[in-house]
Amino acid sequence: MNPNQTKKSNPLALIPIAVFLVLYLGLGLIFEYCLKIEMGFYKIPIVVVFLVALLVAFMQNRGLKLNDKLAVIGSSVGDPNIITMILIFLAAGVFVGVTGRESAEAVAYFLLSVTPAWAAVAVLFIASCFVSTAMGTSVGTITLIVPIAVAVSNVSGFSMALCIGSVMGGAMFGDNLSFISDTTIAACNSQGCPMRDKFRANFKIALPAAIITLAIILILSFSTGVGHIDCPDYNLVLLIPYILVLIGGIAGINVFVVLIIGIVSGLAISLLTGTTDFITMLGNMGSGADGMFETIMVTILVSAMCGLIREHGGFEALLAFIRRVFRGRIGGRLGVGLLVGAMDIATANNTVAIVMAGPIAKEISVEYGITPKESASLLDTFSCIFQGIIPYGAQMLIAVSTAINLGSTISAFDVLPSLFYPYVLALCSLVYIIWGAGKKKA
Repeated sequence: MNPNQTKKSNPLALIPIAVFLVLYLGLGLIFEYCLKIEMGFYKIPIVVVFLVALLVAFMQNRGLKLNDKLAVIGSSVGDPNIITMILIFLAAGVFVGVTGRESAEAVAYFLLSVTPAWAAVAVLFIASCFVSTAMGTSVGTITLIVPIAVAVSNVSGFSMALCIGSVMGGAMFGDNLSFISDTTIAACNSQGCPMRDKFRANFKIALPAAIITLAIILILSFSTGVGHIDCPDYNLVLLIPYILVLIGGIAGINVFVVLIIGIVSGLAISLLTGTTDFITMLGNMGSGADGMFETIMVTILVSAMCGLIREHGGFEALLAFIRRVFRGRIGGRLGVGLLVGAMDIATANNTVAIVMAGPIAKEISVEYGITPKESASLLDTFSCIFQGIIPYGAQMLIAVSTAINLGSTISAFDVLPSLFYPYVLALCSLVYIIWGAGKKKA
């Protein structure tokens, strides 16, 4: 097939996504709420469910030979964004294994000792906003700060879901705004606008959403009645790995370099202070990496499945639907947002979603009179909204996996109600669309 030839729209190609949703969400809801099985969602092996969905995708498109399907899968899994994400997962697992609970708890105790107890969760949100904006990666931010959030929850009594949801919200704030974020680069390049213009348009949506989210977190925190917390003794030296990685994040250092700094410093401090011995530390590093197995397998399976869906015309069916349904400037803007949202649901990768949706979004923008900076802003914003809430997205997976590795028992569906920032960002985006649609084209 000519690579420049448009694939034929085929709604049936989306069946694998429906299979996954029915099996995973459906069985999970039945186990949890109908059969009242404790930790019902944990009874559903997500890797097996994705394998079933991938098998369904493999059985479709019989016009494509087996070797060609394998080539499609290989190309999708070998995408640089996917490889980078897998490497981040591995480095994150090692970092958690090296620093362990003691370092995370030391950070939590320090934060609680210098801030009012009722404001601890708000501090997590603000820190995540700054770090993610500086680093340009939500996954890296979640990797660094979720261990702190887990420890804060353990020593303060705040809901684990609230702490993790606040970190995820702050991480998506920076992912959306950062100049060095992959999503920003992809959105601006696909729409042909300077990053500065896109940032200004984006800031009008993101800042109000962040302020409202912060207010919600403070209200909830204050209403919990958490007062003074007596923090046990802690070793400030154990804070050094987190301080280094936070400084590196704020300075905008590459997430791999930041994680390596954290791993090396954590290893040195743990051995020098006698917190653990070398053999135990090696085991902890291996256990941390092993803890990311499921997350990495889900990333690979999602990429493989979506590659087959795209080849079979599933994504073209989504695009055709959006073109047919939405009309006018308001409809056009909603179409751009939901277009990239649908792509993100299908790919579980907001950068890939923007790259795929970009060309069609540009056509929609020209047709409906949307400026390039608005289109780029909508692409980036809506991709972060959906990426921030899908239960099988990298951000949710890394957050939950890290928390579980640190001894917590929490699922993605526990965190979903506490993802205030993506929900508020969606509301602010709709207000912006309706209000901005009446303006003359700049």
